[in-house]
Amino acid sequence: MVLNPHIPAECPGWPDPYTDRMPVWLALVGAYVVGSVDFAVVVARSRGVDIHSVGSGNPGTSNVLRTLGRGPAVMVLAGDMLKGVIAATFGWIAAGGDPANQPVAYAAGLAAVLGHTYPVFHRFRGGKGVATAGGVMLFTVPWAALILAAQWAIVAKVFKVASIASLVSVAAALPLAYAFGARDWSLVLLGAIVVLIVWRHRPNIQRMISGSEERVPT
Repeated sequence: MVLNPHIPAECPGWPDPYTDRMPVWLALVGAYVVGSVDFAVVVARSRGVDIHSVGSGNPGTSNVLRTLGRGPAVMVLAGDMLKGVIAATFGWIAAGGDPANQPVAYAAGLAAVLGHTYPVFHRFRGGKGVATAGGVMLFTVPWAALILAAQWAIVAKVFKVASIASLVSVAAALPLAYAFGARDWSLVLLGAIVVLIVWRHRPNIQRMISGSEERVPT
């Protein structure tokens, strides 16, 4: 696929939004819609539970683990990561499958994380976005994603607090993505994902400061 020659030189890697196989705007909208499917809500409802009314009230893997157990938590984790992979794939397709157009995959990933944190299907009451962001990185920089997953598991094992593990991994996301080849707009968009995740962790940070943050079951 030949990119539109009228794309500004200062924005390398961005395909024409009208002439590609999937328009960029459609990839972004599709990524947001996919991100809005909250697997914590779906899995909890299948067991007769409103995830917003139990535990911490957060529709995420950690709260499902604390309230429903390991099996449902694994289902939620897999589903939320899959959302990030699918969203990044949308961006990749919109960019014509060209590795040089990786920023579009990150843009779609950001849309999916926005969908997860502010889902249109669940009155904009979503989770933190960590697993979905992990799925985005699994598609774009898989080795970095695997390192971050291992780091998360180690920190969670040591401190027994999921939010600490998540924030430590988020802090390492940009350096690791850079080390494995992410550059320019890819890093800017990944940085926006990081900022959004940290913003969503504000209540957790306050509880950590007060010493009241909930722990991961052992």
